[in-house]
Amino acid sequence: MSKERYSGYENEIRESRLAFSRACAYAAIVLILLGVGLDYALYPHMQYLFGAVRVIVSLLIYGIILILRTKWGQDRTEALAFVWLLLPQIMITWMIAVTEGATSMYSIGLYLAIFASSIALPFNFWHNLVLSLLTFLLYVAACSFHPESFVLRGVFVINSLFLLFVIVISAICTYFNERTRFMLFRLKTEVAEKNNQLEETNTNLAQIKGQMLQQEKMAAIGTLAAGLLHEVNNPVNYCLMAMNIALEDPVARTSASLNECLVDAKEGMQRVQHIVSDLKTFAYRTSETSADGTVFLFEKVVDSAIRLVWHESKGVSITRDMPSDTLVRGDEAAIIGVLINLIGNAALAMRAANRTEPAIQLSAVWEGDRLRVTVRDNGPGIPPENLARVFEPFFTTREIGQGLGLGLSISYSVIKQHGGTLIAESAVGEWTKMVFDLPRAA
Repeated sequence: MSKERYSGYENEIRESRLAFSRACAYAAIVLILLGVGLDYALYPHMQYLFGAVRVIVSLLIYGIILILRTKWGQDRTEALAFVWLLLPQIMITWMIAVTEGATSMYSIGLYLAIFASSIALPFNFWHNLVLSLLTFLLYVAACSFHPESFVLRGVFVINSLFLLFVIVISAICTYFNERTRFMLFRLKTEVAEKNNQLEETNTNLAQIKGQMLQQEKMAAIGTLAAGLLHEVNNPVNYCLMAMNIALEDPVARTSASLNECLVDAKEGMQRVQHIVSDLKTFAYRTSETSADGTVFLFEKVVDSAIRLVWHESKGVSITRDMPSDTLVRGDEAAIIGVLINLIGNAALAMRAANRTEPAIQLSAVWEGDRLRVTVRDNGPGIPPENLARVFEPFFTTREIGQGLGLGLSISYSVIKQHGGTLIAESAVGEWTKMVFDLPRAA
């Protein structure tokens, strides 16, 4: 696989080089200053001169460390690291030149920077190779100041060969270290991608589970509605027929209280009929029922949802503001479910906040071929940290056992299947607004 696919590799290796460069630069300063002991043991007569040079080189490296703290320096980490690695090499080869040439013990110090660039520092192959070759050329130039040792035999040849051996080994190490770093980054990237895929799969599974729970619930409601229709419809019709006859009776006409009681009873029976009818619409979904399936009046859906959620919204003022034409296309039962979730959530939130005058406003307006619906309450609002998560499956702020956290997630999926979006807006302590849109009927 090519590096081009992993665009973050260069950023990560740049940060790694910066961290390693700073740490190794500090280590280089310590080693350079500790070299005073070598000067004292080998060349005591030059100790003060060498000590001054060591301090100067250490200060130069520290200056580069300070530059690496700036944005300009961080953008040039590789070049600056190359410079501070070269500084000790220049110092050592100068010491070789002013002492014994090829026979100087300081030639061993040249290996340290080469090994550091290949093993400790995350350098690339070419940077390491250039540094190594420059070090070799500096060594040859330093030895040339001493003709007696600068011959193609003896110590000069041995040290040169050892230096070339180190260059070859460090180049090989750098090459494979670079490949290993990239392979580790590639593995980490692939693991991250797999984790993202797993998270997406888990989210999809959670949504599917929520939809299955919703379908099971609706199937149970459908069974209940079928039984209610069969068992309740006939008695209700008999009662309504009897009440109509009773209202025509002269006694009922002459008794205001009796007439009022019969009218109230009739309205109650009619309410039972509506609720059973709403349950039937909400629960019975055929294979043809989908986001493109049926045409219905949105206002009728609102009526059904309000009746079905009446128990939870009792005491809440529900107002509506809708256009005269609300004919839309989609899954009527699913949209009833969405409105039940939105109205029910708003009512529960306002009740939990002890609102003195709880109110929900349902409004709709046509925007092109989409009916934009808004459900707004004057409840406690949603905190910003929760607002971005309200549509996550199983996310809920209710107490354990009072909700699965699936209502808004399923509602979001339903609206998405209708080609729209469900958006949550809120002002903490003031209001919450849920907005979605539906397609106009052709």
